[in-house]
Formats: sequence, structure tokens, C-alpha cells
Amino acid sequence: MTFLKGKKILVMGVANKRSIAWGAASAMIAQGAEIIYTYQNERMKKPLERLVGEDPLLVECDVASDESIDQAFTEIENKVGKIDGILHAIAFAKKEELSGDVTDISRDGYALAQDISSFSLIAVTKRALPLLNENSGIVSLSYLGAVRAIPNYNMMGIAKAALESGIRYLAAELAPKGIRVNGVSAGAIKTLAVTGVKDYQKLIQLSEDRTPDKVGVTIEEVGNACAFLISPLASGCIGDIVYVDKGVHLT
Repeated sequence: MTFLKGKKILVMGVANKRSIAWGAASAMIAQGAEIIYTYQNERMKKPLERLVGEDPLLVECDVASDESIDQAFTEIENKVGKIDGILHAIAFAKKEELSGDVTDISRDGYALAQDISSFSLIAVTKRALPLLNENSGIVSLSYLGAVRAIPNYNMMGIAKAALESGIRYLAAELAPKGIRVNGVSAGAIKTLAVTGVKDYQKLIQLSEDRTPDKVGVTIEEVGNACAFLISPLASGCIGDIVYVDKGVHLT
């Protein structure tokens, strides 16, 4: 049996076939899940349609807007009813604040990165609560830069630290309601998000060099962990940040 058979999972953040969110969606589909996808705007819809085809439900959701979030979940409720999990794979920071000095981060850039990369998980979770079945799972994506000072990760590292804290507080609040919240700290992979970091090639190479087997983690490996954490198999995991980086965090 597939462990997500009959489950409806919302996946937020698929940009292209190299996205970790796509690896997660593919893993969940392989385990029998029905996937609902969100996209930020019409410009982002077309490449998503080409990737996933015409069958899945695609819903517009700009997490910077409470109105857009509300409209998205109203549409999801009307079209599919209850859901069993959410993968939150959304983050953004200004490119100029992913290089140079942390002391040069602007006030508006700080607020923007925190809003999209961290607060959005809280905003989405709040609106999703009436739709989530008991024993649902919510998973968000983080990175080692949340707990270590990684060169050039800068503003995103600060935002990911806030995200990880938010995961713990949400987990404590929602566990009594039968909803599990966890995070996956993925290794450095060449995704659209990572390419915004200055000298990202060095970051990926350093990450691969630090793995015990000298082979970097893949979106499929991260995706498998996300599928597990969203599933009922992870009923004992509450508020965890699970490292899926091939052991980079060990040294």
C-alpha cells in the first residue's frame, strides 16, 4: 500500500522541475496523494501548467496578501473540500541582501523577507485550519543557514531562523488539534532560490564536499522526507526540524 493513498495535499512553491517542492510533490504522488498546487500570479501559472499538466487543481495564492490567501482557500474548499496536509516551500529576499554585509540589510528588505519567508507559514496555517482533517501534516522548508552563519545567505538565514521558531510554536499550538507541524532542513541544491545567493556554486560545492560520501542531496531525497512527515506515519514527529542534507550538518 502507498502511505498517502486517498490524501489531498496542498503544495505551495513549485517553480520548475528543479524545485524541492516538485521533488516533494512527485514523492507524494508516488505514494498515492492527490496534489493541489498554488502559484503566485498569472506569470507563474504557465510554467506550472506545463510541468504538472491539466489534471491537478491549480490555485492562485500570493502569500503577501491576506485577501489572496483567503480567496485561495475558499476555492480549495469549494472544489476539493477537506485536505490532509500542506507543503510550504515559499521564501524570498532581495538579491542584493543575499551578498555583502548583514549590516547593509535595509529595513524594508528585512520586513519583506520575513513576511514572505516566515510569516506566510503562520498566515497560511491560520486560514487552512478549518480545512485540515485530523492527523494532517504541515511541513515547511529550511536550511542550515538558519542556525549557522553561511557566507552570503544573510537575510534568508535570518528569515529561516524565524521560520524554524514559528514551526515550533505552531507545532505546540496545533498538536492538540491533531495537526502536526514540522520542518525539513534541506541541503544545498541548485534550485531557482539558491541561484539568488552570491557565489551559490561555491556553496553547493562546499556542501557536497562536506557530505560523508561526497555526493550532494537530491530533490527526490528531500521530497521523500517531506512525504513521510506529512503522512500519518510521522505521527510521533511534532515540531521537529529534520536535516536532509546527506550529513552536511554533522561537521
